[in-house]
Amino acid sequence: MASSGCEHTLVILKPDAVKRGLIGCILQRFEQRGFKIAAAKLMVATDELLEKHYHEHTSKSFYPGLARFMKSGPVMALVLQGTSVVSVTRAMMGQTNPATSAPGTIRGDFAIETDSNVIHGSDSLKSAEYEIGLWFPELKKPETPHDFL
Repeated sequence: MASSGCEHTLVILKPDAVKRGLIGCILQRFEQRGFKIAAAKLMVATDELLEKHYHEHTSKSFYPGLARFMKSGPVMALVLQGTSVVSVTRAMMGQTNPATSAPGTIRGDFAIETDSNVIHGSDSLKSAEYEIGLWFPELKKPETPHDFL
């Protein structure tokens, strides 16, 4: 999904972030870092979408609670673009466990507990391409540098 040095990644602002009114604060951090919002939508995740997104976790004991949380309210799904956007976004997010996330990271500043940790971001370019395809099936894969994504 990268073209002319530009990467894309999927970011999901989870139901706790949406309910707490954190969308603007979090988006501002990404925009101030120089990343562009290539696509965005507010939606409620379905069972089918979550099973595909978390396919490696569906057999684990924590999955039912994770799925229930992710369906507990709307999420904001985003495609961010920019140079090194996958790795920089991951660093900006902080550790999964907010207790070990540094102040200044999104989770360090806003997350309350591990089970509701405000944000998801793709962990690799390969994951980003897969996840963007799941959450934004309406976006076509780029064929030329001038395509949308």
